[in-house]
Amino acid sequence: MERHFDEELQGLNNEILKMGAFAEEAIFKSVEALKDRDKNKANEVIANDKFIDELELKIDEKCLDLIARHQPMAKDLRFIVTGMKLNAELERIIDIAVDICQRVLELADKPLLKPLIDIPKLAGIAQNMVKMSIDSFVKRDGEIARRVMFSDAEADQLRNAIQKELVEDYMLKDKSTTPRAVLLLLIARFLERICDHATNIAEDVVYMVEAQVVKHHPEKL
Repeated sequence: MERHFDEELQGLNNEILKMGAFAEEAIFKSVEALKDRDKNKANEVIANDKFIDELELKIDEKCLDLIARHQPMAKDLRFIVTGMKLNAELERIIDIAVDICQRVLELADKPLLKPLIDIPKLAGIAQNMVKMSIDSFVKRDGEIARRVMFSDAEADQLRNAIQKELVEDYMLKDKSTTPRAVLLLLIARFLERICDHATNIAEDVVYMVEAQVVKHHPEKL
């Protein structure tokens, strides 16, 4: 029975990693769609959303089934509960990638407002934070998770800088730029929210590995 349970836990682990791979791919494709103003890439991410929703439900059902049948304790219970939380965070990250792609479709036929410099930088931070958060889960590594959490401040600062530039250098000086500037503001906000979700994953991993709650308790970092 114990060996069978371990195999089921490994199966759950693999499903969560699959969701993580889809999340990384969705972020990458959404940013590439933005940089290339590529409607096909954007539509590809959007079209995949229904499949992701079904996978999220499948993983949730597997978690609940494992708890109901095996009544796990200690680290096994923490793993399953964390798996459910990661599943939700990763699905939300993919939803945000879809949101970015929908804004790309609105921007694609409009003249480029400005060269894209800081938004791709923010996208790179978001991609790295998601990758590291998933790595921390795979390796059961609280230190990697902490590095993710410490990266969130950098993402916030860059989002604020993007917002300041778009508002002060474009929207206030030339109101005709407002529709395009607002779309870029939304994309920057979406990328910063991806960083927030990666931080949530990292906090959950610390709980899973160390049985320590660091969410809302920065002094414990």
